[in-house]
Amino acid sequence: MLPVIALIGRPNVGKSTLFNRLTRSRDALVADYPGLTRDRQYGFGKLGPIPYLVIDTGGVAGGEVGIQEAMVGQSVRALQEADAAIIMVDGRSGLTAADEHVASLARKHARKTWLAVNKAEGLDADLASGEFHGLGLGEPIAVSAAHGDRIAALMDAVLSDFEADSPDDDVDDDDKELRIAVIGRPNVGKSTLANRLLGEERLVVFDQPGTTRDSVAVPFERNDRKYLLIDTAGIRRKARVHEAIEKFSIIKALQAIEKAQVVIAVLDAQDGVTEQDVSASAMSWIAVCRSWTSRSESRFRHCTARRSGTSCRPSSARFGPPTVI
Repeated sequence: MLPVIALIGRPNVGKSTLFNRLTRSRDALVADYPGLTRDRQYGFGKLGPIPYLVIDTGGVAGGEVGIQEAMVGQSVRALQEADAAIIMVDGRSGLTAADEHVASLARKHARKTWLAVNKAEGLDADLASGEFHGLGLGEPIAVSAAHGDRIAALMDAVLSDFEADSPDDDVDDDDKELRIAVIGRPNVGKSTLANRLLGEERLVVFDQPGTTRDSVAVPFERNDRKYLLIDTAGIRRKARVHEAIEKFSIIKALQAIEKAQVVIAVLDAQDGVTEQDVSASAMSWIAVCRSWTSRSESRFRHCTARRSGTSCRPSSARFGPPTVI
């Protein structure tokens, strides 16, 4: 099996930037905005001496409540799954209480830890990392995720205790997976349905519109067939979208739709069907309707009649059996 490396740190220290550099992708949404990442994001590491899996996580600061508390649960789960953890700190901001809280979590849950002092471009490496020795996580390594400075040296150190798998074990099976995107308006239950299909609380669920900000791809198997389930951010009318982060979230959702072979559109039967609900395009399109009543049936029969290749299934994402796949 491939070694698993988790990235953890307080908000806005550059975890998603490092994730994108290690995977040589733009899979993780990046902005100068704390708390942007909420769910665990997995990717194949391509920068380093051997292949590996890398996990991006949400920021942890201590004292979280509500949706932030659920995010911390995701980060702890990543630490428990990983063979090693890279603890990221900000070399320009210096040591903070949040860094000490993250270090405490890492000592409790991680098998092995490495300390990366990020944003150290243009700084003396010893001066940037000096005060972080007090965290007790080993020798700090000054890096710059944005510029790529000393990232290769960091991964050489992190992966030094692991051996490369045989070629058959690290074949990227993306071409063999059925890619399924779960889309819909904000707060209709996309992540709840995705968790139901996966059989675990894999994605953060909270009764608040905009909980999911990035598109999160989760591979799984059912009946000996491989799937890639992609949970996406809620899509609102263009006229209602004002924040830059929401615009980027919608772009990532539309990209997921474009790459998907099947799209599951989650609708709320009580709200009816809008043109926005039926505007997504894909090879196959399934409408999953929550809050279903007998009055809803004729309305949704009319919806599916207007779009060829569409089927509509009433369901309960929270309580119903995962019968969509």
